[in-house]
Amino acid sequence: MSSVTTIVIIGGTGDLAQRKLLPALVRLAAKGRLPENLAVIGFARAQHDDASYRELMWSGAHEHGDPPVERPAWDAFAPRLSYVCADLADPASFDTLRGRLEAIEAGAERVDRLFYLAISPALFAPAIAGLEAAGLAREEKGWRRVVVEKPFGHDEESAAELDRRIHAVFGESQVYRIDHYLGKETVQNLLVFRFANAIFEPLWNRNYIDNVQITASEEVTVGDRAGYYDSSGVVRDMVQNHLLQLLCLVAMEPPSSQNAESLRSKRVEVLDAVRRWSPKEFAKNAVAGQYDGYLDERGVAPDSRTPTYAAMRLFIDNWRWQGVPFYLRSGKAMAGKRSEIAIQFKAPPLTIFAHQGSQDPAPNVLAMCVGPDGGFHLRFSTKVPDQAMLIESAHMEFHYRTSFAGHEIPEAYQRLLEDALAGDASLFIRSDQIAQAWSIVDPLLRCWADPASPKLERYATGSWGPAAADELLAQDGFAWQSLCGHDE
Repeated sequence: MSSVTTIVIIGGTGDLAQRKLLPALVRLAAKGRLPENLAVIGFARAQHDDASYRELMWSGAHEHGDPPVERPAWDAFAPRLSYVCADLADPASFDTLRGRLEAIEAGAERVDRLFYLAISPALFAPAIAGLEAAGLAREEKGWRRVVVEKPFGHDEESAAELDRRIHAVFGESQVYRIDHYLGKETVQNLLVFRFANAIFEPLWNRNYIDNVQITASEEVTVGDRAGYYDSSGVVRDMVQNHLLQLLCLVAMEPPSSQNAESLRSKRVEVLDAVRRWSPKEFAKNAVAGQYDGYLDERGVAPDSRTPTYAAMRLFIDNWRWQGVPFYLRSGKAMAGKRSEIAIQFKAPPLTIFAHQGSQDPAPNVLAMCVGPDGGFHLRFSTKVPDQAMLIESAHMEFHYRTSFAGHEIPEAYQRLLEDALAGDASLFIRSDQIAQAWSIVDPLLRCWADPASPKLERYATGSWGPAAADELLAQDGFAWQSLCGHDE
């Protein structure tokens, strides 16, 4: 046995491990995309032996996996799986883990280890400290990497402190900060769409684009996540990470290569150019909302000011995007589940059809549908036959489900786990990008935390958010555009 690779899932009995990580690993194994001698160790507080742990994870992967894991695939994978009962506050637990690792790795010339922190953010630092104390993070006979789930910090200061603690043990090249949005096939396709098609790049700038709108809406309420959500809110849960990631992919300059650092540097450049609003300025450029009934959710403070909806206007002060507003919105309990980027192009300089009695045509919009139905829509104007010069909008569409019928569209964690094992950090977040993202939204969080700030806008469950969000765009002469799914 020349080499062994081991994945240690810290928090190995949790929801993330059962619903996402183990199903992803089982599917990668079925495709032959895992290292030949790969072992997985669950590391958590619950009392299990290897057999009961395998049964627990089988139940979770089969019942909650998307799609469910089937028994033959599980039976082929299960022998790789073992368990160590752990208390993160007890150094002896990490010594026990070291003993299990050494037993698995015995006789191997090369030893690679991936530590996945599938735990509460409050436990990240203790887990890192435990790995260091037990000598598990030292790179001996192979690489050592750590995957850190979001949220990475609660604000700019806490993110910087977490970075300091992690970097005391792991170098930046060993740290893989995960945002599952970047693992989605449809998100990755944004790069292909922009940089593998020469017809778009000449138009991708302030000369032809009026505004950019990025939406991430959810139909569900906070439900059983209310306790966590009430201390977090929509900005920390969605805007600081997911929406700003999408903004980077839309606005970034072409990278010089597919090299991970080239791609990541271009994303950082975008955030660096985003105009920083002060808390007072953000009050004029953002809307905070809360859905009706949120205060009645179990675990929510009766006087909570936590926003469940946010809309904001940002500007990217660089040569390509100067003066083009970027509108971001996200919310819970909305009319539809949708992740969409709408590029609205400028109107023709002269509307030559107005005198014929037709209305001005709807603006040209290119919509990039991230989910749930991934694809692209293009709206353009065309003449109605036999109706003088009556103009109507027409649509061109591409959908993964029809164009690639029969192809599996893998869940995001498959791609991200495969990349982490391969050492490809392209779809992971670098520390300076985390810092830039927090520096953008921190003034907004301070603005909305101020007791003197305006009351939250109310919006009905099943709506598209508060009316004030529509007024934010109307100030600039625009309206929310949506081509992915039914019209608003």
